[in-house]
Amino acid sequence: MIETKGLTGAQTLLRVLSGMGVDRIFASPGSEWSPVWEALAEPPPQNESMPLYFSSRHEEIAVGMASGYAKATGKLPAVMIHTTVGALHASMALRGALHEQVPMVVLTGESIGFGEDEGPDPGAQWVGHLADIGGPARLVERCVKWGFGVNTKSVLPATLQRACQLATAVPRGPVFVSVPMEYLFDKMTKNPPSDRGSAPAPTADSGGIRELADLLLGAKNPVIISEEAGRSSKIVERIVDLAELLGTAVIETRSTGYLNFPRNHPLHGGYDPEEYLQEADVIFLLSSMVPWHPPSKGPGPGVKVAVLDENPLRAELPYWGFKVDLCLTGEVESSLEQLLVELRRRVPKGNSGFAERAERWRKRSEERRRKWAEEALSFKDKKPIDTRWVAYELNQVLPADAMIVEETITHRLAVHRYLDKLKPGSFFAGSIGGLGTGLGTALGVKAAAPKRPVICLIGDGSFNYDPGLAAMGFCQEYKMPIMIVMFNNCGYLSQKSGIPRYFPNGWAVKTNNFVGISITPSPEYAVLPRAFDGYGEKVEEPGEVRKALERGLKAAAAGQVSLIDIRLEPVVS
Repeated sequence: MIETKGLTGAQTLLRVLSGMGVDRIFASPGSEWSPVWEALAEPPPQNESMPLYFSSRHEEIAVGMASGYAKATGKLPAVMIHTTVGALHASMALRGALHEQVPMVVLTGESIGFGEDEGPDPGAQWVGHLADIGGPARLVERCVKWGFGVNTKSVLPATLQRACQLATAVPRGPVFVSVPMEYLFDKMTKNPPSDRGSAPAPTADSGGIRELADLLLGAKNPVIISEEAGRSSKIVERIVDLAELLGTAVIETRSTGYLNFPRNHPLHGGYDPEEYLQEADVIFLLSSMVPWHPPSKGPGPGVKVAVLDENPLRAELPYWGFKVDLCLTGEVESSLEQLLVELRRRVPKGNSGFAERAERWRKRSEERRRKWAEEALSFKDKKPIDTRWVAYELNQVLPADAMIVEETITHRLAVHRYLDKLKPGSFFAGSIGGLGTGLGTALGVKAAAPKRPVICLIGDGSFNYDPGLAAMGFCQEYKMPIMIVMFNNCGYLSQKSGIPRYFPNGWAVKTNNFVGISITPSPEYAVLPRAFDGYGEKVEEPGEVRKALERGLKAAAAGQVSLIDIRLEPVVS
Protein backbone atom coordinates (compact mmCIF):
# COMPACT_ATOMS: atom_id res chain seq x y z
CA MET A 1 0.00 0.00 0.00
CA ILE A 2 1.25 3.50 -0.86
CA GLU A 3 0.99 5.50 2.37
CA THR A 4 -0.08 9.14 1.88
CA LYS A 5 -2.34 9.87 4.85
CA GLY A 6 -0.82 12.72 6.84
CA LEU A 7 1.53 13.81 4.04
CA THR A 8 1.19 17.14 2.25
CA GLY A 9 -0.32 17.09 -1.22
CA ALA A 10 3.12 17.80 -2.68
CA GLN A 11 4.70 14.89 -0.81
CA THR A 12 1.76 12.73 -1.84
CA LEU A 13 2.21 13.60 -5.50
CA LEU A 14 5.82 12.44 -5.46
CA ARG A 15 5.08 9.35 -3.34
CA VAL A 16 2.28 8.15 -5.62
CA LEU A 17 4.19 8.78 -8.84
CA SER A 18 7.19 6.88 -7.50
CA GLY A 19 5.00 4.07 -6.28
CA MET A 20 3.45 3.73 -9.71
CA GLY A 21 6.83 3.37 -11.42
CA VAL A 22 7.45 6.97 -12.52
CA ASP A 23 11.19 7.66 -12.25
CA ARG A 24 11.43 10.88 -14.29
CA ILE A 25 9.58 14.21 -14.13
CA PHE A 26 10.09 16.55 -17.08
CA ALA A 27 9.05 20.05 -16.13
CA SER A 28 8.52 23.59 -17.32
CA PRO A 29 6.53 24.78 -14.35
CA GLY A 30 5.21 27.97 -12.80
CA SER A 31 5.33 29.34 -9.29
CA GLU A 32 2.35 27.23 -8.17
CA TRP A 33 4.69 24.25 -7.84
CA SER A 34 6.66 25.69 -4.89
CA PRO A 35 5.33 22.99 -2.49
CA VAL A 36 6.62 20.25 -4.82
CA TRP A 37 10.02 21.91 -5.11
CA GLU A 38 10.21 21.97 -1.32
CA ALA A 39 9.24 18.31 -1.19
CA LEU A 40 11.93 17.47 -3.74
CA ALA A 41 14.50 19.29 -1.61
CA GLU A 42 13.68 17.09 1.39
CA PRO A 43 15.80 13.97 1.97
CA PRO A 44 13.67 11.05 0.76
CA PRO A 45 12.35 8.59 3.35
CA GLN A 46 14.67 5.69 4.09
CA ASN A 47 14.59 2.95 1.45
CA GLU A 48 12.50 5.15 -0.87
CA SER A 49 13.47 7.00 -4.01
CA MET A 50 11.87 10.01 -5.63
CA PRO A 51 11.60 10.62 -9.38
CA LEU A 52 14.45 12.59 -10.93
CA TYR A 53 13.33 16.11 -11.82
CA PHE A 54 14.45 17.81 -15.05
CA SER A 55 13.61 21.47 -15.71
CA SER A 56 13.35 21.98 -19.46
CA ARG A 57 12.60 25.71 -19.91
CA HIS A 58 9.65 25.18 -22.30
CA GLU A 59 6.45 23.14 -22.21
CA GLU A 60 6.89 21.59 -25.68
CA ILE A 61 10.36 20.46 -24.66
CA ALA A 62 8.96 18.94 -21.46
CA VAL A 63 6.24 16.96 -23.25
CA GLY A 64 8.64 16.05 -26.06
CA MET A 65 11.14 14.74 -23.53
CA ALA A 66 8.44 12.65 -21.86
CA SER A 67 7.54 11.24 -25.26
CA GLY A 68 11.15 10.40 -26.14
CA TYR A 69 11.77 8.87 -22.73
CA ALA A 70 8.64 6.72 -22.91
CA LYS A 71 9.50 5.54 -26.43
CA ALA A 72 13.09 4.68 -25.54
CA THR A 73 12.40 2.94 -22.21
CA GLY A 74 8.78 1.78 -22.22
CA LYS A 75 8.43 3.47 -18.81
CA LEU A 76 5.76 5.94 -17.69
CA PRO A 77 7.07 9.52 -17.30
CA ALA A 78 5.43 12.50 -15.63
CA VAL A 79 5.32 16.11 -16.81
CA MET A 80 4.87 19.22 -14.67
CA ILE A 81 3.90 22.40 -16.48
CA HIS A 82 2.45 25.81 -15.66
CA THR A 83 -1.28 26.25 -15.39
CA THR A 84 -3.52 27.39 -18.28
CA VAL A 85 -0.79 29.17 -20.25
CA GLY A 86 1.60 26.24 -19.94
CA ALA A 87 -1.15 23.81 -20.87
CA LEU A 88 -1.83 25.77 -24.04
CA HIS A 89 1.87 25.81 -24.94
CA ALA A 90 1.95 22.03 -24.45
CA SER A 91 -1.30 21.22 -26.27
CA MET A 92 0.22 20.57 -29.71
CA ALA A 93 2.77 18.16 -28.25
CA LEU A 94 0.04 16.51 -26.18
CA ARG A 95 -2.05 15.98 -29.30
CA GLY A 96 0.94 14.32 -30.95
CA ALA A 97 1.38 11.99 -27.96
CA LEU A 98 -2.32 11.15 -28.11
CA HIS A 99 -2.12 10.13 -31.76
CA GLU A 100 1.12 8.22 -31.19
CA GLN A 101 -0.38 6.50 -28.13
CA VAL A 102 2.52 7.55 -25.89
CA PRO A 103 1.73 7.27 -22.17
CA MET A 104 2.53 10.12 -19.79
CA VAL A 105 0.95 11.81 -16.74
CA VAL A 106 0.80 15.57 -17.28
CA LEU A 107 0.26 17.79 -14.24
CA THR A 108 -0.55 21.48 -14.01
CA GLY A 109 -1.16 23.71 -11.05
CA GLU A 110 -4.36 25.61 -10.39
CA SER A 111 -5.95 27.83 -7.76
CA ILE A 112 -9.48 27.38 -6.43
CA GLY A 113 -9.26 29.73 -3.40
CA PHE A 114 -7.79 32.85 -5.03
CA GLY A 115 -6.33 33.94 -1.70
CA GLU A 116 -9.69 34.02 0.07
CA ASP A 117 -9.10 30.90 2.17
CA GLU A 118 -6.88 30.49 5.20
CA GLY A 119 -3.40 29.28 4.49
CA PRO A 120 -0.76 30.31 1.93
CA ASP A 121 -1.94 32.89 -0.60
CA PRO A 122 -1.22 31.82 -4.20
CA GLY A 123 -1.01 35.45 -5.32
CA ALA A 124 -3.02 38.10 -7.16
CA GLN A 125 -1.95 36.80 -10.57
CA TRP A 126 -4.50 34.01 -10.24
CA VAL A 127 -7.38 36.47 -10.07
CA GLY A 128 -6.40 38.55 -13.06
CA HIS A 129 -4.20 36.50 -15.36
CA LEU A 130 -3.80 32.78 -14.78
CA ALA A 131 -7.26 31.31 -14.22
CA ASP A 132 -9.83 30.30 -16.84
CA ILE A 133 -13.40 29.14 -16.43
CA GLY A 134 -13.32 25.36 -16.17
CA GLY A 135 -9.61 25.29 -15.37
CA PRO A 136 -6.68 24.03 -17.46
CA ALA A 137 -8.10 20.52 -17.85
CA ARG A 138 -10.91 21.94 -19.93
CA LEU A 139 -8.48 23.74 -22.25
CA VAL A 140 -6.70 20.55 -23.34
CA GLU A 141 -9.50 17.99 -23.12
CA ARG A 142 -9.38 17.23 -26.86
CA CYS A 143 -5.60 16.69 -26.78
CA VAL A 144 -5.43 14.04 -24.06
CA LYS A 145 -6.90 10.63 -23.40
CA TRP A 146 -8.40 11.70 -20.05
CA GLY A 147 -8.30 14.83 -17.93
CA PHE A 148 -9.55 15.92 -14.54
CA GLY A 149 -9.28 18.94 -12.26
CA VAL A 150 -8.97 17.70 -8.68
CA ASN A 151 -11.88 19.25 -6.77
CA THR A 152 -11.30 18.04 -3.22
CA LYS A 153 -8.13 17.05 -1.42
CA SER A 154 -9.53 13.70 -0.31
CA VAL A 155 -9.46 12.37 -3.89
CA LEU A 156 -5.96 13.59 -4.77
CA PRO A 157 -4.06 10.35 -3.91
CA ALA A 158 -6.53 8.12 -5.73
CA THR A 159 -6.70 10.47 -8.71
CA LEU A 160 -2.93 10.46 -9.15
CA GLN A 161 -2.87 6.69 -8.99
CA ARG A 162 -5.74 6.40 -11.44
CA ALA A 163 -4.01 8.78 -13.84
CA CYS A 164 -0.98 6.47 -13.96
CA GLN A 165 -3.22 3.47 -14.56
CA LEU A 166 -5.16 5.17 -17.35
CA ALA A 167 -2.03 6.44 -19.11
CA THR A 168 -0.63 2.92 -19.44
CA ALA A 169 -3.92 1.14 -20.15
CA VAL A 170 -4.51 0.45 -23.83
CA PRO A 171 -4.82 2.40 -25.95
CA ARG A 172 -2.01 4.21 -24.15
CA GLY A 173 -1.79 7.97 -24.16
CA PRO A 174 -1.29 11.21 -22.22
CA VAL A 175 -3.55 11.95 -19.28
CA PHE A 176 -3.94 15.31 -17.59
CA VAL A 177 -4.49 16.29 -13.95
CA SER A 178 -4.70 19.83 -12.63
CA VAL A 179 -3.88 20.07 -8.92
CA PRO A 180 -4.96 23.14 -6.93
CA MET A 181 -2.02 24.77 -5.20
CA GLU A 182 -4.06 24.87 -2.00
CA TYR A 183 -4.16 21.05 -1.90
CA LEU A 184 -0.41 20.81 -2.38
CA PHE A 185 0.00 22.55 1.01
CA ASP A 186 -2.81 20.61 2.74
CA LYS A 187 -2.38 17.36 4.66
CA MET A 188 -3.97 14.32 3.05
CA THR A 189 -6.69 12.34 4.79
CA LYS A 190 -6.63 9.26 2.54
CA ASN A 191 -4.33 6.69 1.01
CA PRO A 192 -4.69 5.67 -2.63
CA PRO A 193 -6.90 2.60 -2.94
CA SER A 194 -4.25 0.00 -3.76
CA ASP A 195 -0.81 -0.75 -5.17
CA ARG A 196 -2.21 -2.15 -8.36
CA GLY A 197 -0.82 -1.02 -11.68
CA SER A 198 -2.58 -0.94 -15.00
CA ALA A 199 -4.47 -3.95 -16.24
CA PRO A 200 -2.28 -5.77 -18.76
CA ALA A 201 -3.48 -5.66 -22.33
CA PRO A 202 -5.09 -8.94 -23.33
CA THR A 203 -3.69 -11.23 -25.98
CA ALA A 204 -5.80 -11.35 -29.14
CA ASP A 205 -8.61 -13.91 -29.29
CA SER A 206 -7.23 -17.42 -29.83
CA GLY A 207 -9.85 -18.19 -32.47
CA GLY A 208 -8.85 -15.05 -34.35
CA ILE A 209 -5.19 -16.05 -34.15
CA ARG A 210 -6.01 -19.43 -35.68
CA GLU A 211 -7.97 -17.69 -38.45
CA LEU A 212 -5.02 -15.37 -39.09
CA ALA A 213 -2.70 -18.40 -39.29
CA ASP A 214 -5.06 -19.96 -41.84
CA LEU A 215 -4.94 -16.80 -43.97
CA LEU A 216 -1.14 -16.53 -43.88
CA LEU A 217 -0.54 -20.22 -44.57
CA GLY A 218 -3.05 -20.30 -47.41
CA ALA A 219 -1.64 -17.23 -49.15
CA LYS A 220 0.62 -17.42 -52.17
CA ASN A 221 2.09 -13.98 -51.61
CA PRO A 222 1.36 -12.51 -48.15
CA VAL A 223 2.99 -9.25 -47.04
CA ILE A 224 3.29 -7.58 -43.64
CA ILE A 225 2.99 -3.81 -43.25
CA SER A 226 4.00 -2.12 -40.00
CA GLU A 227 4.44 1.46 -38.81
CA GLU A 228 4.42 1.41 -34.99
CA ALA A 229 5.15 -2.17 -33.84
CA GLY A 230 8.79 -1.23 -33.28
CA ARG A 231 7.97 0.53 -30.02
CA SER A 232 9.33 -2.70 -28.48
CA SER A 233 12.53 -4.44 -29.58
CA LYS A 234 11.01 -7.75 -28.53
CA ILE A 235 8.14 -7.18 -30.95
CA VAL A 236 10.67 -6.58 -33.73
CA GLU A 237 12.29 -9.92 -32.90
CA ARG A 238 8.90 -11.62 -33.20
CA ILE A 239 8.26 -9.91 -36.56
CA VAL A 240 11.62 -11.17 -37.83
CA ASP A 241 10.69 -14.69 -36.68
CA LEU A 242 7.33 -14.41 -38.45
CA ALA A 243 8.78 -13.10 -41.71
CA GLU A 244 11.53 -15.72 -41.81
CA LEU A 245 9.10 -18.52 -41.00
CA LEU A 246 6.75 -17.53 -43.82
CA GLY A 247 9.41 -16.32 -46.24
CA THR A 248 7.57 -13.04 -46.70
CA ALA A 249 8.45 -9.36 -46.75
CA VAL A 250 7.87 -6.68 -44.13
CA ILE A 251 7.13 -3.23 -45.54
CA GLU A 252 7.29 0.00 -43.59
CA THR A 253 5.80 3.30 -44.72
CA ARG A 254 7.27 6.71 -45.26
CA SER A 255 5.66 7.84 -42.00
CA THR A 256 6.87 4.98 -39.85
CA GLY A 257 7.43 6.11 -36.28
CA TYR A 258 9.84 3.37 -35.20
CA LEU A 259 12.26 0.85 -36.65
CA ASN A 260 9.80 -1.99 -37.14
CA PHE A 261 12.11 -4.40 -38.98
CA PRO A 262 15.91 -4.45 -39.49
CA ARG A 263 16.51 -2.26 -42.52
CA ASN A 264 19.37 -4.35 -43.89
CA HIS A 265 17.42 -7.60 -43.57
CA PRO A 266 16.86 -9.34 -46.94
CA LEU A 267 13.12 -9.53 -46.24
CA HIS A 268 12.74 -5.77 -45.77
CA GLY A 269 10.36 -4.64 -48.49
CA GLY A 270 11.09 -0.90 -48.53
CA TYR A 271 8.78 2.01 -47.75
CA ASP A 272 6.08 1.97 -50.42
CA PRO A 273 3.27 -0.47 -49.59
CA GLU A 274 1.34 0.61 -52.69
CA GLU A 275 3.99 -1.16 -54.77
CA TYR A 276 2.67 -4.51 -53.47
CA LEU A 277 -1.09 -3.96 -53.26
CA GLN A 278 -1.82 -5.55 -56.63
CA GLU A 279 0.47 -8.57 -56.25
CA ALA A 280 -0.30 -9.57 -52.65
CA ASP A 281 -3.21 -11.87 -51.86
CA VAL A 282 -3.07 -11.40 -48.05
CA ILE A 283 -2.00 -8.17 -46.33
CA PHE A 284 -1.25 -8.26 -42.62
CA LEU A 285 -1.44 -4.78 -41.07
CA LEU A 286 0.58 -4.89 -37.85
CA SER A 287 0.30 -1.70 -35.76
CA SER A 288 -0.18 0.35 -38.88
CA MET A 289 -2.10 3.63 -38.88
CA VAL A 290 -2.15 4.72 -42.55
CA PRO A 291 -0.60 1.95 -44.69
CA TRP A 292 -1.63 3.62 -47.97
CA HIS A 293 -3.51 6.68 -49.14
CA PRO A 294 -6.30 7.24 -49.77
CA PRO A 295 -7.77 4.30 -47.86
CA SER A 296 -10.06 3.44 -50.79
CA LYS A 297 -6.99 2.99 -53.00
CA GLY A 298 -6.22 -0.27 -51.29
CA PRO A 299 -6.11 -3.82 -52.63
CA GLY A 300 -8.84 -5.33 -54.78
CA PRO A 301 -11.86 -7.26 -53.48
CA GLY A 302 -10.13 -10.63 -53.70
CA VAL A 303 -7.31 -9.62 -51.34
CA LYS A 304 -7.77 -10.37 -47.65
CA VAL A 305 -6.65 -7.75 -45.11
CA ALA A 306 -5.97 -8.71 -41.49
CA VAL A 307 -5.27 -6.18 -38.71
CA LEU A 308 -3.60 -6.68 -35.33
CA ASP A 309 -3.12 -3.86 -32.84
CA GLU A 310 -4.08 -2.72 -29.37
CA ASN A 311 -6.26 -0.06 -31.00
CA PRO A 312 -6.85 -1.46 -34.49
CA LEU A 313 -9.72 0.73 -35.70
CA ARG A 314 -8.30 4.02 -34.35
CA ALA A 315 -11.36 5.31 -32.53
CA GLU A 316 -9.65 8.67 -31.89
CA LEU A 317 -9.49 9.49 -35.61
CA PRO A 318 -12.47 11.07 -37.42
CA TYR A 319 -11.91 8.87 -40.48
CA TRP A 320 -9.95 5.72 -41.14
CA GLY A 321 -11.73 3.87 -43.93
CA PHE A 322 -9.45 0.89 -44.58
CA LYS A 323 -10.75 -2.49 -45.74
CA VAL A 324 -10.58 -5.05 -42.92
CA ASP A 325 -11.49 -8.73 -43.29
CA LEU A 326 -10.07 -9.91 -39.97
CA CYS A 327 -9.64 -7.53 -37.02
CA LEU A 328 -7.70 -8.67 -33.95
CA THR A 329 -7.47 -6.50 -30.86
CA GLY A 330 -4.71 -7.37 -28.44
CA GLU A 331 -1.27 -6.74 -27.03
CA VAL A 332 1.05 -7.15 -30.00
CA GLU A 333 4.00 -9.02 -28.49
CA SER A 334 2.01 -11.76 -26.77
CA SER A 335 -0.36 -12.04 -29.74
CA LEU A 336 2.56 -12.53 -32.13
CA GLU A 337 4.03 -15.15 -29.81
CA GLN A 338 0.76 -17.09 -29.93
CA LEU A 339 0.60 -16.71 -33.70
CA LEU A 340 4.14 -18.09 -34.03
CA VAL A 341 3.26 -21.07 -31.82
CA GLU A 342 0.27 -21.80 -34.06
CA LEU A 343 2.27 -21.42 -37.28
CA ARG A 344 5.23 -23.51 -36.12
CA ARG A 345 2.88 -26.28 -35.14
CA ARG A 346 1.54 -26.39 -38.69
CA VAL A 347 4.48 -25.41 -40.92
CA PRO A 348 6.65 -28.32 -42.07
CA LYS A 349 10.34 -27.80 -41.41
CA GLY A 350 12.27 -26.75 -44.48
CA ASN A 351 9.14 -25.77 -46.42
CA SER A 352 10.53 -25.38 -49.93
CA GLY A 353 7.76 -23.08 -51.11
CA PHE A 354 8.44 -20.58 -48.35
CA ALA A 355 12.20 -20.79 -48.99
CA GLU A 356 11.69 -20.01 -52.68
CA ARG A 357 9.47 -17.07 -51.78
CA ALA A 358 12.09 -15.74 -49.37
CA GLU A 359 14.75 -16.00 -52.08
CA ARG A 360 12.65 -13.91 -54.45
CA TRP A 361 12.27 -11.23 -51.79
CA ARG A 362 16.01 -11.34 -51.08
CA LYS A 363 16.90 -10.68 -54.71
CA ARG A 364 14.34 -7.89 -54.86
CA SER A 365 15.74 -6.32 -51.70
CA GLU A 366 19.34 -6.49 -52.93
CA GLU A 367 18.41 -4.85 -56.22
CA ARG A 368 16.50 -2.08 -54.44
CA ARG A 369 19.35 -1.31 -52.07
CA ARG A 370 21.88 -1.39 -54.92
CA LYS A 371 19.86 1.23 -56.83
CA TRP A 372 19.54 3.40 -53.73
CA ALA A 373 23.30 3.29 -53.16
CA GLU A 374 24.04 4.14 -56.79
CA GLU A 375 21.58 7.02 -56.61
CA ALA A 376 23.23 8.46 -53.49
CA LEU A 377 26.73 8.10 -54.90
CA SER A 378 25.68 9.92 -58.06
CA PHE A 379 25.28 13.05 -55.89
CA LYS A 380 28.68 12.91 -54.17
CA ASP A 381 29.96 15.88 -56.16
CA LYS A 382 26.67 17.73 -56.64
CA LYS A 383 26.41 21.26 -55.35
CA PRO A 384 24.14 22.36 -53.71
CA ILE A 385 24.29 19.24 -51.55
CA ASP A 386 21.61 16.60 -52.06
CA THR A 387 19.63 15.11 -49.17
CA ARG A 388 20.39 11.55 -50.31
CA TRP A 389 24.12 12.18 -50.12
CA VAL A 390 23.80 13.56 -46.58
CA ALA A 391 21.84 10.50 -45.39
CA TYR A 392 24.29 8.15 -47.13
CA GLU A 393 27.32 9.82 -45.54
CA LEU A 394 25.69 9.88 -42.11
CA ASN A 395 25.18 6.15 -42.34
CA GLN A 396 28.92 5.70 -42.97
CA VAL A 397 29.92 7.46 -39.74
CA LEU A 398 27.02 6.44 -37.53
CA PRO A 399 28.25 4.92 -34.24
CA ALA A 400 27.02 1.38 -33.65
CA ASP A 401 25.02 2.45 -30.60
CA ALA A 402 23.59 5.65 -32.09
CA MET A 403 19.97 6.64 -31.54
CA ILE A 404 18.13 8.76 -34.11
CA VAL A 405 15.18 11.12 -33.74
CA GLU A 406 13.80 12.38 -37.04
CA GLU A 407 11.78 15.57 -37.49
CA THR A 408 11.80 16.16 -41.21
CA ILE A 409 9.11 16.09 -43.87
CA THR A 410 10.55 16.03 -47.37
CA HIS A 411 13.84 14.39 -46.28
CA ARG A 412 12.20 11.50 -44.42
CA LEU A 413 12.31 8.91 -47.19
CA ALA A 414 16.05 9.38 -47.69
CA VAL A 415 16.60 8.98 -43.95
CA HIS A 416 14.72 5.68 -43.97
CA ARG A 417 16.46 4.33 -47.06
CA TYR A 418 20.05 5.07 -46.13
CA LEU A 419 20.25 4.73 -42.34
CA ASP A 420 20.22 0.95 -42.51
CA LYS A 421 22.74 0.30 -39.73
CA LEU A 422 20.29 1.26 -37.00
CA LYS A 423 19.26 -1.39 -34.51
CA PRO A 424 15.72 -1.92 -33.19
CA GLY A 425 14.88 0.53 -30.43
CA SER A 426 17.16 3.23 -31.85
CA PHE A 427 14.92 5.18 -34.25
CA PHE A 428 11.99 7.42 -33.31
CA ALA A 429 9.84 9.87 -35.20
CA GLY A 430 9.72 13.30 -33.61
CA SER A 431 7.04 14.99 -35.66
CA ILE A 432 3.83 12.96 -35.57
CA GLY A 433 0.91 15.34 -35.13
CA GLY A 434 2.87 18.54 -35.68
CA LEU A 435 6.30 20.12 -35.89
CA GLY A 436 8.05 21.47 -32.83
CA THR A 437 8.79 18.39 -30.71
CA GLY A 438 11.82 16.82 -32.40
CA LEU A 439 14.47 18.40 -30.18
CA GLY A 440 12.46 17.60 -27.05
CA THR A 441 11.99 14.00 -28.16
CA ALA A 442 15.74 13.69 -28.77
CA LEU A 443 16.46 15.05 -25.30
CA GLY A 444 14.04 12.53 -23.80
CA VAL A 445 15.86 9.74 -25.62
CA LYS A 446 19.14 11.14 -24.29
CA ALA A 447 17.72 11.16 -20.76
CA ALA A 448 16.86 7.49 -21.26
CA ALA A 449 20.32 6.61 -22.60
CA PRO A 450 22.74 9.35 -21.47
CA LYS A 451 25.85 7.41 -22.52
CA ARG A 452 24.70 6.74 -26.08
CA PRO A 453 25.05 9.20 -28.98
CA VAL A 454 21.69 10.77 -29.83
CA ILE A 455 21.24 12.55 -33.15
CA CYS A 456 18.28 14.72 -34.10
CA LEU A 457 17.70 15.04 -37.84
CA ILE A 458 15.67 18.16 -38.50
CA GLY A 459 14.68 20.46 -41.34
CA ASP A 460 15.27 24.18 -41.04
CA GLY A 461 11.50 24.69 -41.18
CA SER A 462 10.99 22.26 -38.31
CA PHE A 463 13.83 23.85 -36.36
CA ASN A 464 12.05 27.19 -36.44
CA TYR A 465 9.02 25.58 -34.77
CA ASP A 466 11.10 23.97 -32.02
CA PRO A 467 12.14 25.80 -28.84
CA GLY A 468 15.77 25.57 -29.92
CA LEU A 469 17.30 27.82 -27.26
CA ALA A 470 15.53 25.95 -24.48
CA ALA A 471 16.73 22.63 -25.91
CA MET A 472 20.36 23.72 -26.14
CA GLY A 473 20.15 25.22 -22.68
CA PHE A 474 18.98 21.87 -21.34
CA CYS A 475 21.92 20.12 -23.03
CA GLN A 476 24.31 22.51 -21.33
CA GLU A 477 22.70 22.53 -17.89
CA TYR A 478 22.28 18.78 -17.54
CA LYS A 479 25.37 17.79 -19.55
CA MET A 480 23.25 15.77 -21.98
CA PRO A 481 24.56 16.81 -25.40
CA ILE A 482 22.92 15.75 -28.64
CA MET A 483 24.01 16.30 -32.22
CA ILE A 484 21.56 18.21 -34.42
CA VAL A 485 21.86 17.68 -38.17
CA MET A 486 19.92 20.34 -40.04
CA PHE A 487 18.69 19.67 -43.58
CA ASN A 488 18.60 23.30 -44.60
CA ASN A 489 16.84 24.14 -47.86
CA CYS A 490 16.02 27.70 -46.76
CA GLY A 491 12.30 27.16 -46.75
CA TYR A 492 9.30 24.85 -46.74
CA LEU A 493 9.65 22.36 -49.58
CA SER A 494 6.56 20.44 -48.47
CA GLN A 495 4.48 23.58 -48.99
CA LYS A 496 6.02 24.30 -52.38
CA SER A 497 5.48 20.80 -53.72
CA GLY A 498 1.70 21.08 -53.60
CA ILE A 499 1.51 24.11 -55.89
CA PRO A 500 2.76 22.49 -59.13
CA ARG A 501 0.76 19.38 -58.26
CA TYR A 502 -2.51 21.32 -58.00
CA PHE A 503 -1.70 24.11 -60.49
CA PRO A 504 0.82 22.70 -63.02
CA ASN A 505 0.14 25.51 -65.48
CA GLY A 506 -0.54 28.21 -62.89
CA TRP A 507 1.12 31.55 -62.35
CA ALA A 508 3.40 30.32 -59.59
CA VAL A 509 4.99 27.74 -61.90
CA LYS A 510 5.13 30.07 -64.90
CA THR A 511 6.75 32.94 -63.02
CA ASN A 512 8.62 30.98 -60.33
CA ASN A 513 6.75 33.10 -57.81
CA PHE A 514 6.07 30.71 -54.92
CA VAL A 515 4.55 32.71 -52.09
CA GLY A 516 5.24 32.14 -48.40
CA ILE A 517 7.62 29.20 -48.62
CA SER A 518 11.05 30.75 -48.02
CA ILE A 519 13.11 31.16 -44.87
CA THR A 520 15.48 33.83 -46.12
CA PRO A 521 17.97 35.14 -45.55
CA SER A 522 18.94 31.89 -43.90
CA PRO A 523 20.34 32.57 -40.41
CA GLU A 524 23.76 31.42 -39.34
CA TYR A 525 22.32 28.55 -37.30
CA ALA A 526 25.80 27.23 -36.50
CA VAL A 527 26.36 30.24 -34.25
CA LEU A 528 23.54 29.27 -31.87
CA PRO A 529 25.17 26.36 -30.00
CA ARG A 530 28.22 28.49 -29.27
CA ALA A 531 26.07 30.52 -26.87
CA PHE A 532 25.74 27.31 -24.86
CA ASP A 533 29.41 26.26 -25.02
CA GLY A 534 28.52 24.03 -27.97
CA TYR A 535 29.86 23.37 -31.43
CA GLY A 536 28.38 24.58 -34.73
CA GLU A 537 29.38 24.26 -38.37
CA LYS A 538 27.89 25.21 -41.72
CA VAL A 539 28.52 22.84 -44.63
CA GLU A 540 28.18 23.86 -48.27
CA GLU A 541 30.55 21.45 -50.03
CA PRO A 542 29.47 17.82 -50.58
CA GLY A 543 33.00 16.61 -49.95
CA GLU A 544 32.89 18.12 -46.45
CA VAL A 545 29.70 16.41 -45.29
CA ARG A 546 31.30 13.33 -43.74
CA LYS A 547 34.09 15.28 -42.03
CA ALA A 548 31.61 17.77 -40.57
CA LEU A 549 29.41 14.98 -39.24
CA GLU A 550 32.45 13.33 -37.65
CA ARG A 551 33.40 16.63 -35.99
CA GLY A 552 29.86 17.06 -34.70
CA LEU A 553 29.83 13.54 -33.26
CA LYS A 554 33.21 14.13 -31.63
CA ALA A 555 32.00 17.37 -30.04
CA ALA A 556 28.87 15.68 -28.67
CA ALA A 557 30.96 12.82 -27.28
CA ALA A 558 33.10 15.43 -25.52
CA GLY A 559 30.03 16.97 -23.87
CA GLN A 560 29.06 19.74 -26.28
CA VAL A 561 25.71 20.15 -28.00
CA SER A 562 26.52 20.31 -31.71
CA LEU A 563 24.65 21.58 -34.75
CA ILE A 564 25.71 20.78 -38.30
CA ASP A 565 23.90 23.09 -40.71
CA ILE A 566 24.00 21.41 -44.13
CA ARG A 567 22.99 23.72 -46.97
CA LEU A 568 20.86 21.98 -49.60
CA GLU A 569 19.34 23.35 -52.79
CA PRO A 570 17.06 26.24 -51.73
CA VAL A 571 13.35 25.76 -52.29
CA VAL A 572 13.33 29.07 -54.16
CA SER A 573 16.05 29.30 -56.79
